[in-house]
Amino acid sequence: MHIFITGATGYVGSAVVRELIDAGHKVVGLTRSDNGAEKLKEAGVDVHRGDLDDLDSLRSGAANADGVIHLAFKHDFSDFANSLATDLRVIKTIGEVLEGSGKPFVTTAHYNGTASDNEMISLAKRGVRTSVVSLAPSVHGEGDKGFIPRLINIAREKGVSAYIGDGSNRWPAVHRLDAAHLYCLALEKAPAGSRLDGVADEGVPFRDIASVIGDHLNLPVISISRDEADEHFGFIGTIAALDIPRSSVQTQKLLGWHPVHSDLISDLEHGHYFNS
Repeated sequence: MHIFITGATGYVGSAVVRELIDAGHKVVGLTRSDNGAEKLKEAGVDVHRGDLDDLDSLRSGAANADGVIHLAFKHDFSDFANSLATDLRVIKTIGEVLEGSGKPFVTTAHYNGTASDNEMISLAKRGVRTSVVSLAPSVHGEGDKGFIPRLINIAREKGVSAYIGDGSNRWPAVHRLDAAHLYCLALEKAPAGSRLDGVADEGVPFRDIASVIGDHLNLPVISISRDEADEHFGFIGTIAALDIPRSSVQTQKLLGWHPVHSDLISDLEHGHYFNS
């Protein structure tokens, strides 16, 4: 298939591109910069100029494609409401182009992005084979810039690796390459209106994460109270306290997706997270 993808040069997107190309698909990536264009060309991806605010560019990209994967997102936590509004606008714009075509359209669920998710599900009733991937909070692997590197940096700054209470609260996780394979399978065969769980580790105890970080940095591993968490962890204090196990059993059965890459603790033990 001829696939139009936003966010093709990103952490997850670049892995999705490789999956698509290896599966025999032709990929066209959205970019607004010369640097992005060079990265796409190096990856064997055709360049489509534009950005998330250029709705005409999004329309033409979608109109010329056999399917769309939308991965780009404005990670502006100072104005997250606008980020969500932009995402919804992008989905509506692409959805209007694909309506009635039966073509696949895959997106990612975002925190508080219920409007976008509902729009995707409604498109399934209007002739678009939509699916929404809900990724684990930790998508780990080489190049990770998410929660795990942040926890490592906090431990370095504070001189301790901390967990909250008894640290039994659990975080689901998935390796970046397993997540990329899920997007490819969603594009190829997910039924219209699918909600998919991008989860490999169903729930890693936060204490175990803190322990590995402490071991690698040669720092004490300590318990702190929930009242101390926001000061210690900053804006991820609430997230660090969450117990949010999730299962992907139904997604695996539906698509034949089977995570095969390192689990989170093994990935941390490999040491690449601590090289800088």
